[in-house]
Amino acid sequence: MSGQSNAAPVIIKRKKVVGGDGHHGGAWKVAYADFVTAMMAFFMLMWLLNATTEKQRKGIADYFSPTIPLSRVSGGGDGSFGGESVFSEDQIAQNGTGASSLRPTEERQAMGQTGTDAADTSADASAETQELRRIEETLMGIGGESMVSEAAARHIVTRVTDEGLIVEIFDLDDEPLFRHYTDEAEPILIEMAGMLARVFALVENGVAVNGHIRALPEVLRENPSWDLSSARAMRTRILLENSGLTAERVQRVTGFADRRPALRNPMAPRNNRLEVILLRSDM
Repeated sequence: MSGQSNAAPVIIKRKKVVGGDGHHGGAWKVAYADFVTAMMAFFMLMWLLNATTEKQRKGIADYFSPTIPLSRVSGGGDGSFGGESVFSEDQIAQNGTGASSLRPTEERQAMGQTGTDAADTSADASAETQELRRIEETLMGIGGESMVSEAAARHIVTRVTDEGLIVEIFDLDDEPLFRHYTDEAEPILIEMAGMLARVFALVENGVAVNGHIRALPEVLRENPSWDLSSARAMRTRILLENSGLTAERVQRVTGFADRRPALRNPMAPRNNRLEVILLRSDM
């Protein structure tokens, strides 16, 4: 007992390390480098906006947002993972040996081992898609000079679909394509028809013309929408042929009245439009 009472007490000393007086490490250098990089990118963006034309900016934007062409031939059903039937005539598959109907339609019959090869069909579709995109780039000047004037380019949007290359030409608030409620073409439409005829001469595909108009605000006993949309589509066909497009290439001319508006507002001027379609070869 006496030995334990004479033992020296154990003292534990905890040292508190305070780093407030240090140099805080090198984290600030990383943050500063990020800031400098961001400022350099910002000033480069401002320089590009000031030093490039609208066409060049569109080419840069298209480079960073590429589109993926999709084949028009699907391989299955309409579900999330595709395919609801093993029989080709029940879905839209074009290749296989599972046809069961005695008289399947030509479009939906199974080709089997003697039909077209799927790889060949896909390659043909992809090649034609690339050709249509080349025409689109030539027309709009993507990555180069456009065949469309700056004034005409305000009226045009293009897209490649399963049907072909659709060139949509539409009214602007301050510049319509036709005179009010008539099929009398304005000079801007005559100019665009000539330009389309020159571009479409690069290929031999068929052409279709669709006419659309906006809903009329008046309550009329006889709605002229059908006649007017058809007359405007027909006038566009005549302008194309007068500009050099071969008449035999025109496959159809259709008026849709106000049944397919481009905007939610049915009376918006943007709904007054024409669709000139460079059809795919199998259409």
